[in-house]
Amino acid sequence: MSVYMVLLIFYGIYQGRQVKTGLDFAIAGRKLPGWVAALSERATGESSWALLGLPGAAYATGLMEVWTAIGCVFGIIVAWVLLASRLRNEAEKYEVDTFIDYIAKRHGEVGKWIRIVGSLTIVFFFFFYVGAQFIGGGKTLNNLFQIDKDLAMLIVVILVIPYTIYGGFRSVTYTDVIQAIIMIVTLIVAPIAGFIYLADMPEGTVFAHNVSDALVKSGESYSTMTGGAVLNEDSVLFGALNSFFPNSLNIVKGLGSGIIIAGAFSWFFGYLGGQPQLTMRFMAIKDERNAKIARNIGVIWTIVAYTGALLVGWIGIAIFGPNGLEDQETVMPEVLTTVFHPVVSGILITGVLAAIISTANSLLILSATELSENIIKIRKKYSMDSKKSLLQSRVVTALLSFVALLLAYFSPSDLIYAIVGYVWAGIGSTFSMVILLTLFWKRFHGIPALLTIITGLIFTIFWIMSGLDEIISSRLLTFIVAGFTAITSTYLIKKKETY
Repeated sequence: MSVYMVLLIFYGIYQGRQVKTGLDFAIAGRKLPGWVAALSERATGESSWALLGLPGAAYATGLMEVWTAIGCVFGIIVAWVLLASRLRNEAEKYEVDTFIDYIAKRHGEVGKWIRIVGSLTIVFFFFFYVGAQFIGGGKTLNNLFQIDKDLAMLIVVILVIPYTIYGGFRSVTYTDVIQAIIMIVTLIVAPIAGFIYLADMPEGTVFAHNVSDALVKSGESYSTMTGGAVLNEDSVLFGALNSFFPNSLNIVKGLGSGIIIAGAFSWFFGYLGGQPQLTMRFMAIKDERNAKIARNIGVIWTIVAYTGALLVGWIGIAIFGPNGLEDQETVMPEVLTTVFHPVVSGILITGVLAAIISTANSLLILSATELSENIIKIRKKYSMDSKKSLLQSRVVTALLSFVALLLAYFSPSDLIYAIVGYVWAGIGSTFSMVILLTLFWKRFHGIPALLTIITGLIFTIFWIMSGLDEIISSRLLTFIVAGFTAITSTYLIKKKETY
């Protein structure tokens, strides 16, 4: 693992030698090969979520987590098939430097305000997202080597920051390629070895000898896809529904199952162009031919990876039992260290660190360039081709890294699944609506886009802080509220002329 990390840092610095301007730092000059863009997008999109969060959720809830996987996979496929080429062409047409730069240029009548509000919204939520990656790294190193979690998070930061500051988007995307390969190998090999391990173990040494038996033995809440968790009469959701339908248990169960399934599937909405760190990969692709190559690689990678992540979680139930782990999100490293020789597990667990690092550095670069180019640049008037712009981006990246680390230490929740879910609502569900309407509805214009961003931000914060997210997912409702705001305001507010 140490050798891998050292090589990764040096490779990132090597790629960074070709970064000469702010444009190179922010979007690699919009010249990424398709295979690089696809693997980088997938490595960034999965993060500690797919190797810690999703397996952990599958371990905690059983078959119900299939709906989350379906929502994610479907969203990723739609993004690559319907949006990737369009966004690449739009980025070339409008000479886009950042995610918010595209929205601002498309809606020029309030472009300045879109830059300010949009960039600050992204930076606000991404602080927590980067913090989630640091937390994931801390969990992994703590689980493997019993390193204190706070010290482990600091180690992850030291691994991520040097080449990220030096090489920007180019270094990040090319190192992502290596990480995506390691991640997919881990997610293929781990389930296969897990099945063999379970079949070979003597009777009584594991909870169950196959996944099917493990889910059945764990109870109905694990073995059904209809949300057996609703059957828990102590749950917030059960209580809320029961107050509307007293003495109607079947109605409560049915509605509860539907709400849980919709909440799980709602990850779908965040992939529709609304995650800036992913959309920027689409925009950076070199040409149309490379966009098609990227689409094919991205779709295949996704299907294989999500299948493997779910299986690892369920294999964890079969090995340890549903209550065998103190922290559900350590199921991936626990399974790997159980079924493999230490040398092999050490190699494969670099897949977990790879996922964490690939997302952390991507988020840092995106946050830094959004802040640098859309807020600071407005006052400083630097050109993207200037060395001052490059220096500015590097300094901002370093400062944001420090703030994100502090937030990770003081985060009110160390559950990666929850933190990423909040970001998926505030950023993904909000900006997906803005991107979709910008691409496909000519009547949509700047003021509705600005109102949608503001409304999505405020609503997400309110919904989560009120505790109502435990009843209906903010990922789903933010998308609905953002859509209502965007469509209504477009009809009510006349478009201003652009000067």
